[in-house]
Amino acid sequence: MTVSIEQVKHFSWKVKPLLQRLYGKEAAEKLVDKIYLLLAEHFAPLKEENLNKWSQNNVLLITYGDSVINPTTAEKPLTTLDRFLTKYFHETVTGIHILPFFPYSSDDGFAVIDYLQVNPKLGDWEDIENIASKFNLMVDLVINHVSSQSVWFKQYQQGEKPGCDYFIEVEPSIDLSEVVRPRSSSLLAPVKTVNGTKYLWATFSHDQLDLNFANPDVLIEFIKIILFYVQRGAKYIRLDAVGYLWKKIGTSCIHLTETHAAIRLMRELLQMLNADVALITETNVPNRENLSYFGNRDEAHMIYNFSLPPLLLNALLQGKSEHLKTWMMSMPPAPIGCAYLNFTASHDGIGVRPAEGLLAEEEYHQLLETMQKFGGQISMRQKADGTESPYEINISLFDALRGTVRGEDQWQVERFICSQTIMMSIEGIPAFYIHSLLATPNDYDNVAKTGRKRSINRHQWEINQLEELLSDPQSPQSRVLKELSRRIKIRRRQPAFHPNATQYTLHPMNKTLFAFWRQSRERDQSIFCIFNLSDRQQKLRLSYLNLVCTDTWYDLIGNKILDEQDDKMMLKPYQSIWLTNKF
Repeated sequence: MTVSIEQVKHFSWKVKPLLQRLYGKEAAEKLVDKIYLLLAEHFAPLKEENLNKWSQNNVLLITYGDSVINPTTAEKPLTTLDRFLTKYFHETVTGIHILPFFPYSSDDGFAVIDYLQVNPKLGDWEDIENIASKFNLMVDLVINHVSSQSVWFKQYQQGEKPGCDYFIEVEPSIDLSEVVRPRSSSLLAPVKTVNGTKYLWATFSHDQLDLNFANPDVLIEFIKIILFYVQRGAKYIRLDAVGYLWKKIGTSCIHLTETHAAIRLMRELLQMLNADVALITETNVPNRENLSYFGNRDEAHMIYNFSLPPLLLNALLQGKSEHLKTWMMSMPPAPIGCAYLNFTASHDGIGVRPAEGLLAEEEYHQLLETMQKFGGQISMRQKADGTESPYEINISLFDALRGTVRGEDQWQVERFICSQTIMMSIEGIPAFYIHSLLATPNDYDNVAKTGRKRSINRHQWEINQLEELLSDPQSPQSRVLKELSRRIKIRRRQPAFHPNATQYTLHPMNKTLFAFWRQSRERDQSIFCIFNLSDRQQKLRLSYLNLVCTDTWYDLIGNKILDEQDDKMMLKPYQSIWLTNKF
């Protein structure tokens, strides 16, 4: 192995201060050498940060490895998924986020037993690499906790190294009332060991034991895992539940400075391993807290835009843009080299914490009540004072938009397509949950089968049944996939939809309209994005948009040149318009 003095100095300069912040000066001196020797042979040549990891062309799809299955044959789910993705999405999306595909014991993959193996029920690494050869692959790094069936945990129970030092023991008598929780289960899990019953920190469930990152050996384990994922072709590393990473008794144990330092460290290491790989933080928390994970342009490359789903859902249920517009006006542009990851639905529910302080109290309660009327359920979390409050809405987004606060109506498909078009128009990279592109309804049987509320939006499609629906032009699945695929392809060609292109909120007098302006980084293309959030036809005066009169304007979605003599447009219920001067 050839060691470059320049590389060694660069590594120490970047990494040692972060290790000192986490473990102190003395420990950092030893750790910096240990981590360098671990990674040195895998480092790419030193180069500047890649500030062009993405463009308007990037579109992601989120799926489980078995969201589409073929029960009539012995075909592996990942093989079925690969075939389905290639057939229906190879010209639509550029990246695939396969939710945890490792052996697991609960939480549909998020209680990982072995980070380095593919769940044999899904397939193997060759199947993952086949998908990664056609799409940019996003891999979950479930970093906060590990399964109670993992080797590390079994070592802990037996008092064996290294696992015996990897978990957080706490006496039940200690006051943990300040700890912020995303669940209402007890924080401490009683565990039988060779040394008697111990109580371990378990933020999410008693099957998901939190790892002790105050032990630098745990950090090194995860650095090895990151390296392994990069070598397997990952282009995005998603840090699941990373906000809870570091614990300090007497604090909230969320968003601690050590957590931010650990993320900065992982970003620096990725830069040296492969500058094209992006680090993504998943922090389902109020908006201001979520934004902190950009750091000083030195933490996450991308953060989930968690406030968008509940605000967009509320806007379409209420038929007005007020809160969505206020939120958009308050959102800072993503820093250079960073981007928002926009989504409206995921494998989890629609988080309501990110809407805290952004919705009027009456509308907040109307939102919850309407979702329950449409078949949804509400998951709760326990607050510091012992009371419970809503944490997320569990519902298929397609069914969440089957009506408005006034009840169900005939506009479900149009309303749903409008929601997805808004999402893909906003500053950032769009990520579509597979069940959104497939207009999947609530899966009540799955909830009854698993006993978990989140299962309502984790349907498994049998491929023959699904393809039959997709071949029927009248089915919701066919209508939604066909139209959204068409719009995604249009979007991918527009420089004004670059994730870092300018965005400016517009203020039409009609509150049922939601409008904003995007401008390409080269300033040669403008797109006015206009949406009717209501179930009635609405009028827009074009004079409010300040269109440049020397340009010809064209609606990309409607495939129509604007009549320059007309000062008004009539928008049908839930119609979307992309008005551009460059086509």
